[in-house]
Amino acid sequence: MQDIIPGTEEQLSKEITGCYIGFDPTADSLHIGSMLPIILLMHIQRSGHKPYALVGGATGMIGDPTGKSAERNLLDAATLEQNVAGIRGQLQKFLDFDDSLPNKAELVNNIDWFRDFNFLDFIRDVGKHITVNYMLAKDSVQKRLEFGLSFTEFSYQLIQGYDFYHLHKNQQVKLQAGGADQWGNIVTGTELIRRKGGTDAFAFTCPLLKKADGGKFGKTESGNIWLDRNKTSPYQFYKYWINVTDEDVKNLIRIFTFLPMEEIEALEAEHAQDPGRRILQKKLAEEITTLVHSREDFEFARQASEILFGKATTDALAEMDESDLLEIMDGVNKIHYSREALKDGLNIVSFLAETGILSSKGDAKKMMEAGSMSINKVKVKGLNVQLDESHLIKDKYILIRKGPSTYTLAIFE
Repeated sequence: MQDIIPGTEEQLSKEITGCYIGFDPTADSLHIGSMLPIILLMHIQRSGHKPYALVGGATGMIGDPTGKSAERNLLDAATLEQNVAGIRGQLQKFLDFDDSLPNKAELVNNIDWFRDFNFLDFIRDVGKHITVNYMLAKDSVQKRLEFGLSFTEFSYQLIQGYDFYHLHKNQQVKLQAGGADQWGNIVTGTELIRRKGGTDAFAFTCPLLKKADGGKFGKTESGNIWLDRNKTSPYQFYKYWINVTDEDVKNLIRIFTFLPMEEIEALEAEHAQDPGRRILQKKLAEEITTLVHSREDFEFARQASEILFGKATTDALAEMDESDLLEIMDGVNKIHYSREALKDGLNIVSFLAETGILSSKGDAKKMMEAGSMSINKVKVKGLNVQLDESHLIKDKYILIRKGPSTYTLAIFE
């Protein structure tokens, strides 16, 4: 934990406690940066407490200034509704909403209590309880003042604070949790509850996740790693976790899995004996891919990884469905070439240079002489290899590998 209000642990030990975490609907899918609060809510429920996942249909119209150097673009109502629906569907996968449970999960949307709350009522019933001095003192506000902060974003902490007050009053939610950057917004809620006569309002935050090298967790060159399979395929999702560093994986496997500590420590010991086998990364990828997608998706991703980076043969590529082949090639460099060129044979040296897979014919010759080029998982032998239609997979594709792991998919049409 990063910050905690005194008495929180005692409250959790005393009774079933409602705890909420908010999710900002800036897109129609959550990304893996959202997995930490999701995992927190899962732990809350598994510990016997009642989780509330709040989707910010109202706060999403404003935008949280925390951590931002410029104001967000405001979303229109239709886009926001679509985003809320997408996130709601994802959250239902991770929490148990069975009505028979005393601690069944609840999904709430703050537009439900803000829709008919007019501006004059809000500034009278909420605004009068929190001073401007109190709001200005927040780090999220201070960091934005030098860039400019609109009244719209300035009011965000009041609106989020009212969320906690509303849930506390109407659903007896006594606890709010979130990332460390949300502490200022969260304690505005506890302060509002206190000033409006409430008691027993608690909060805690967790440190923000960062990679060991200081980079932003969950970001790649192509952007966010999404939970929606249509934005990030299960294979690309799996591959992200396989590729995390040894420095990061020891932390991530503790955060994103529910493995017993004894098993994690045993895996760490095994990993230390031969880091090249990536024991920890493979277990992390297995657990979280299964959690977010399915066991079947994990098995497919593992097999796809073996096809690309293991000892699988050309036959394994040929036996795949075309849709599966294209899925594992998501993110792989692709080139298009005329199929006519294959009829009389296409010299591989010329092809590699002409398409830019290698910088020149000289470079292509050196790589091939070094045994560093493969066609459809078979190493190229000799400089006079001619590509022809017999090399085509699914009557359309040729997979070219440079070095141990750099692939290009040539599409012949």
